[in-house]
Amino acid sequence: VLSLCCEACKKAIFHVPPELEADTLVGRVDLKECLQSAEFISSSDGNFRVLEDGSVYTTTAVSLSAEKKTFTILLKDIDEQVQKKIHVSLVEEEKKKARHSRDTVLKRTKRRWGPIPSVMIENSLGPFPLQIQQVQSDTAQNYTIYYSASGPGIDQDPKGLFYIERETGNIFATRAVDREQYPSFQIICFATTPDGYSPEVPLVHTIRIEDDNDNAPYFTQEVFQFSVPENSKPGVVVGRVIAEDRDEPYTLHTTLKYRIVSQNPPVTPAFSLHGDTGVMSVLLPQLDRELVPQYTLLVEVRDMAGQPFGLCTTGTVVVKIEDTNDNAPSFKQLQYETRVEENRVNVEILRVSVVDLDEPGSPGSGAVYEIIRGNDDQSFEITTDRNTNEGILCVVKGLDYETAKQRVLVIAVNNEAPYMLAPHSQQLSQSTSSVTVHVLDLDEGPVFKPCLLRINVKECEDIGTNIGRYVAEDPETGNSEGISYRIPPGQCNWINIDEKSGEVRTIKVLDRDVGEMRRGQCNITVLAIDRNGKTGTGTIQVCIQPGNKNYPRITKTDYIMCRDRKPICLTAQDGDEAPYSTPFVYRITDRSLASMWKITRHTDNSVYLSPKGDIPFGIYEIPVSVKDNGGKVGENRITVNVCDCVTPTECTGDTRQLAGGNVTLGIWAILAMILGSLLLLLILITICGCCGAGAMQRNVTDDCANHNLIISNTEAPGEEVMDHNIIPLQSTNDQGGYGIKTGDQQTFEIGKGRGHTLESVKGGGHQTLGSVKEGGGQAMMDTCRYSYSEWHNFTHPRLGEKVHLCRQDEEQKHSEDYLLSYNYEGKGSLAGSVGCCSDQHEEEALDFLDQLEPKFRTLAETCIKR
Repeated sequence: VLSLCCEACKKAIFHVPPELEADTLVGRVDLKECLQSAEFISSSDGNFRVLEDGSVYTTTAVSLSAEKKTFTILLKDIDEQVQKKIHVSLVEEEKKKARHSRDTVLKRTKRRWGPIPSVMIENSLGPFPLQIQQVQSDTAQNYTIYYSASGPGIDQDPKGLFYIERETGNIFATRAVDREQYPSFQIICFATTPDGYSPEVPLVHTIRIEDDNDNAPYFTQEVFQFSVPENSKPGVVVGRVIAEDRDEPYTLHTTLKYRIVSQNPPVTPAFSLHGDTGVMSVLLPQLDRELVPQYTLLVEVRDMAGQPFGLCTTGTVVVKIEDTNDNAPSFKQLQYETRVEENRVNVEILRVSVVDLDEPGSPGSGAVYEIIRGNDDQSFEITTDRNTNEGILCVVKGLDYETAKQRVLVIAVNNEAPYMLAPHSQQLSQSTSSVTVHVLDLDEGPVFKPCLLRINVKECEDIGTNIGRYVAEDPETGNSEGISYRIPPGQCNWINIDEKSGEVRTIKVLDRDVGEMRRGQCNITVLAIDRNGKTGTGTIQVCIQPGNKNYPRITKTDYIMCRDRKPICLTAQDGDEAPYSTPFVYRITDRSLASMWKITRHTDNSVYLSPKGDIPFGIYEIPVSVKDNGGKVGENRITVNVCDCVTPTECTGDTRQLAGGNVTLGIWAILAMILGSLLLLLILITICGCCGAGAMQRNVTDDCANHNLIISNTEAPGEEVMDHNIIPLQSTNDQGGYGIKTGDQQTFEIGKGRGHTLESVKGGGHQTLGSVKEGGGQAMMDTCRYSYSEWHNFTHPRLGEKVHLCRQDEEQKHSEDYLLSYNYEGKGSLAGSVGCCSDQHEEEALDFLDQLEPKFRTLAETCIKR
């Protein structure tokens, strides 16, 4: 070991093994060279302690985690207020290389003497100083010691307790030692030569203080408090008493024994105490709280395993017996009587009491009362007064003297806690008591029977409808004579009541959709007053029953149907409630439209509307009736725009309108056609004027091509058509003229001079168009079928001449508005002509526009757009 005190006492270096055990000498520092008068010596590392001579020992096992470990030794001189520090470094010593077996060198070492631990009797009587041990060294002559104590009193400095003779090495104790304060000592002996050199390692010697039985055992509590339920079985643990002894553990000095010294009250022993563990248990099989509520025990604890010469101490144990419900309650009286006036409610009429031996205030003594007989109408109620444990009998419903002059009740009592049968007790029956209640008669007011009358009134009944009768009776007489009725103000003003008869009538129409009637019911208080002014009250509950007052109505009536002909969902609503609402019955009322459209049921309030086949595009007005479950029918008109579209947004709505297969034109189209008709009439008048001024008469052939509007895609001549409206006119002059007559009215004359007929074209004389095929001069009106070439050769030059003359005004100028010629188109249309050459010249006769065939609807649509 290298010991070094550097200059200025700053550093000391020790070479040590990597592992150090506890109480191992690390090295020694010369403290006097650093501070001569050091009074306080300490280490900054708790793993090391420094003795007065400078020796450094480990207090615990130390392992050098690094190659070097440092700590500081602090020296203080309190009087001169001087402080010095020594920095100590522990350096791991280098491991010596293992020598080869042939290089092994045997070295003789001196045997070291290690004395066995010394024993000093605690509280020894001396004489002092008392020799403890002797240490010797062959090479040294001067001995010094340093010692330390371990135990609870280690914070007290045991200076002067031991010393060693410098010349002989004898160790002496100067006084007696308390083992409880200092169980053992460690003495470190140093041997030095006269010149101060230490040739040997210091010797550690242990002195153990042998225990003396000088401490009596003691209980950890002054009084132990335990409790146990009454009627507990023997062997049930009550508690445990605990005692301690400060003498040396695991010796006879601390081996304790417990016993019960006495019991209060001094009756049969009720408890036993285990001698070794201190556990107390039940001994008596019948612990009755009602007899002994509490036991007080005096217990003793003795060391030396309970031997008579051992030290002992006594303590107190209090055992409280807990109550159980082993006593049933019983009534103090078996019969009670009381009185109460009739019609009194919420009034106390009687108090009953019981006797219970269980602990007051516990669940085992708390009484619970009940009426087990005589209270079928629930007119009485009994409760418990928590303060007195009495039963309080009350009337909660008014009693009627006329019905029962007295009532007999049977009352029973139990405890809050369930009954527990004690080993020494017998099963008891439930305690009961009878109560007779006498009802006192009073003069009462009228009583309505029933007190609440429910009247159902149909919705929208007429004002003044008799909806019921509500009367009261006098309890004394049992009839309604002399009783008047009235309804106090401030209630819903729906009904009134007849003052004498009690008939109830409505004073307004009860409608569930109006104001306060939306609730559907109202409670009305009615007063009944007898001759003495006594009053009684009753309640009429008026309930408005839903009626069938609303017609079912289709919520949406305008629809657009595209090419896919997807069915339309019609949904109806009815403001009425069941059973006057759904299911609805839908029907198309127009027969012609019913043949084109069909209705398919969807739900109770909706159907699907779809066409039966391929119908033309247009707007259809479809009348649909909806009948509710109560038989009320609502008429609706559904507008369906069958549009040539893919999606409804593509349809503009300006589509021809169809209803029942007929065409309906817009107002602007009708006005345009009226103006056109007036203009044509003006042109005809102008033509007639021009023809009369020139004294020219022209003949028109007797043909049947008046129907000049035909199916556009027909390219062949028309069918045989005979128009009986075209007849020849016999002229009175030699020029001969023909006219066109509709019905019995001749419209105008268009022939002049010699008539040009189709026969004259071929080289004949005065013939009609009908004589071309018959070969005579008479007109044949039965066939009216000619070839196109014949018609064209006959009409073209003459119509051209007529047009040329008609389109000139008075100044021989061409007019902007004139007739144009058209080629023959074949068979005429059943709808008639819409041109200026039509045989219908009545200004207001436009009904033919409603009879156009389906393929003429395009023309109608065009007119509507214009």
